[in-house]
Amino acid sequence: MNVYKIRDFIRNDLENLGLATTLYDAAFRAINYLTYFTVLKCMTISAVDPHYLKRNNRYSYMFLDPNMLFQFAKNLDYDLPEEFLQQALKKGDECYAILDGDTLASYGWYSDKPTNISDTMRFHFSNGYIYMYKGYTHNNYRGQRLHAIGMTLALKEYLSRGFTGIISYVESTNFSSLKSVYRMGYQDVGKIYILKLFGKYLVHRTKGCREYGVWLERL
Repeated sequence: MNVYKIRDFIRNDLENLGLATTLYDAAFRAINYLTYFTVLKCMTISAVDPHYLKRNNRYSYMFLDPNMLFQFAKNLDYDLPEEFLQQALKKGDECYAILDGDTLASYGWYSDKPTNISDTMRFHFSNGYIYMYKGYTHNNYRGQRLHAIGMTLALKEYLSRGFTGIISYVESTNFSSLKSVYRMGYQDVGKIYILKLFGKYLVHRTKGCREYGVWLERL
């Protein structure tokens, strides 16, 4: 990153995030220039906000069946590689989506089983919760809060099936996603710190994560 890009990055963060958050983001970037380090903010939601249940008749809202998913997988823009679909469906995971006619406008994946979050880590959580992951919104549909609406509709369905709520995580420097999930009603439960040192990953979870059965299995 050259001097001009650093200057633009700092100016943009100051305008949009404020001084404290800018300093936090800059510190993370500096550390990651040397090695890998991240903080996962783990959170849950168990109450439906009626504001996000308002549907637009333009769209269709549904869980996608395997045939629909493999059809959408042919479009690389949707980020649904067939290998991922085969593994997710075999595990019993479900995809809740918002469709605009034949266009996949937004989706999110949901699982009640431990789920890989990378080639080296698997996310575990307490029974009774649904893990939400791999959220997506098509570029042409950004700014309509479709992801939050889809997640709320999925939450309503899983609560009706007897689940306690949805559990997920957001990286602490993903400020736009944090703003979105807090607006929905997500509550923090704890943090997971991940540091790569001398080729090995050091992982630490806070007490709140332990209480919700959240931990990372190193693969």
